[in-house]
Amino acid sequence: MDNKGRFTVVRVTMVNWESNRYLRRLARACGINRNRIFSSGIKDKRAITTQVLVIDAPTKKVESVKIPDSSIEILGRTHQKMTMGGHDGNRFTITVRGCCDSSGSPIDAKEAMSRVNKIRVGLSETLGSDSFPNWIGPQRFGSTRPVTPMVGMAVLEGDFEKAVDLYVGMEGSREGAEAENFRSSWREKSDPNQSLEIVPDRLGYERAILEHLVKKPEDFKGAFETLPKSLQLLMIHSVQSLAFNHSLSSRINSGLSLIEPAVGDLVAPLQAGGRVDVGKMAMVSGTNLQRCIRNCRLGRLAVTGTLPGREATFADGEPGKHESAGIEQAGLNSVDWIVHAIPRLTTSGTRRALSVPFRDFSVEQATESNSLSTRWEEGPTNGDRWHPDGACLRLRFTLPAGTYATVLMRELMRSPLDHY
Repeated sequence: MDNKGRFTVVRVTMVNWESNRYLRRLARACGINRNRIFSSGIKDKRAITTQVLVIDAPTKKVESVKIPDSSIEILGRTHQKMTMGGHDGNRFTITVRGCCDSSGSPIDAKEAMSRVNKIRVGLSETLGSDSFPNWIGPQRFGSTRPVTPMVGMAVLEGDFEKAVDLYVGMEGSREGAEAENFRSSWREKSDPNQSLEIVPDRLGYERAILEHLVKKPEDFKGAFETLPKSLQLLMIHSVQSLAFNHSLSSRINSGLSLIEPAVGDLVAPLQAGGRVDVGKMAMVSGTNLQRCIRNCRLGRLAVTGTLPGREATFADGEPGKHESAGIEQAGLNSVDWIVHAIPRLTTSGTRRALSVPFRDFSVEQATESNSLSTRWEEGPTNGDRWHPDGACLRLRFTLPAGTYATVLMRELMRSPLDHY
């Protein structure tokens, strides 16, 4: 912090705000471009979230901002911007309601906590103390409308008309009748004027795309670029993430360890917060295998997998075969990762730990809430696995930056994807 710094530093608490929408609202309130607000990550929408932001605006201006369902605390000033992924980790408090067994019958709190702890022990026995497979979570792809990797593929192919068609028109689940009608209309007619008349208010990004197409009917690239830059980049990252998840699945199915390296693996130092230092990776060989295994067991190194890109590094031997299988399964063999039309979306690629530690874990019985969702009030529907008479639990834990609470919750809950 520096009182003479150019930027205002704030702590923001948001209730059920999607991060990009909130930052656009905040930028308008401050009278600045969205690109002058810096954060280290995107938070979940259906949550109460707290994060630090750096804003290129006068403190007095920021102090005057009032946005519903949020609070802004001024922390000071700084000369430093904040970069994506620049924080050490995230602390979570998550309430799980309607606990039931695989048949859908309710279970009480004692039984539910026993099952959680049993699963935790099983993960520790398989992967080491308090670790879980480092899947990239469903929100990266869109859990109820997995559109982001499909749009990302269209962008990598240079087909912006297809990218826009998918983003506006792809059908989702649990979106509601208004959204379903709007997307259906676009798929059938692709008429921006007509679609603008029925677009739900909450679909602000889709509205911006359509308004651009009304003015410039053939400018699909420009329409795509009305999306926030961070969301545009997320489309590309979600394609990388597909390849990583497929590679991880292939490796798990083969029985090859996620914790102990094999010859051909790439290992990287594990930092204090649980993140890997990809700048100091080493290839595992017959010569250093035992040393690498020992350091992985001690938590000093982590086995990594590829997030492919233009300059990606790949494992050799059997680990490399699983990475190649993941890329092939994701349909990325011919992709060069260069986005000529929007060069800033070109990605070099990196690597990611195959397993991730969690800490500060606790589970306890939760009290009932008076502010439950409409979905709860309507009760379980076809495909759901929860019961209104089941126990409510509260879980707390800390994860490194870039890892997903939904993934750990999936390990513990064993429920359908849209339950997280």
